[in-house]
Amino acid sequence: MSRRVALMVHPNRTTAMESAEKVTKALSADQIDVTLISSDGSPMGDEDYELVIVLGGDGTILRAAEKARGKKVPILGVNLGHVGFLAEAEHSALDEVVKSIAARDYLVEERMTIDVSIENDGVQLSSGWALNEISIEKLGSRMIEVLVAVDGRPLSRWWCDGVLCATPTGSTAYAFSAGGPIVWPEVEALLVVPVAAHALFARPLVTSPKSIITIDVVSGDAQVVGDGLRKFDAPSASRIEIRRGHEPIQLARLATAPFTDRLVAKFRLPVEGWRGE
Repeated sequence: MSRRVALMVHPNRTTAMESAEKVTKALSADQIDVTLISSDGSPMGDEDYELVIVLGGDGTILRAAEKARGKKVPILGVNLGHVGFLAEAEHSALDEVVKSIAARDYLVEERMTIDVSIENDGVQLSSGWALNEISIEKLGSRMIEVLVAVDGRPLSRWWCDGVLCATPTGSTAYAFSAGGPIVWPEVEALLVVPVAAHALFARPLVTSPKSIITIDVVSGDAQVVGDGLRKFDAPSASRIEIRRGHEPIQLARLATAPFTDRLVAKFRLPVEGWRGE
């Protein structure tokens, strides 16, 4: 049986299209069929792909995750963007990436996701999921008032611009920008990060991966956004429930470098003076 991989590229980057041609030519020479898939919201199809290769930034990788979810197909990202925290390699290493794919020299790890459901007056309005974070955001200029509960017990009430519920994977994304902690990928947890909260107790929280986070929109209309891609309305009096996702996402890894090294490289952290080996 011939090997098949899917290829997704950032639609507006010339470099991505040029790299796609290079990858397709090299893998085809190794008897690997390459199918170019769209980065829009259309389904990926039922083809039996070994891998989804993504040429782009984290946004393109998140779109690939939307297509690969539930299919148990690992995603391998090559960064053409800025930080590219989800990417496994930089564009300069494209030749090495192709060789590793041809040799099946990569590992696959699972990343937990989160599921969200929204109801109002006992009626479910919508549901969704995220790999990075679920963002509850105010609509308009006025703050929203929310009541946050964990595992059925009320925790605190905030006036705020929003609330983020993130996975460890998403701890280096929006949640990090909002002042949340960085969580190592192998730590299973759910993060709750208030955004510009007007309250005495409004600190980021790290809860059990088994916890159920409930956010009641007490006042004001909100919008719920999954990974910046999937948007749902949450009008005043809505209840938003977030829990561990039932479908994890698989990421392909080319190396087993420590997560600390990734942090240092991606965020360009100053480590001069370190006297270890």
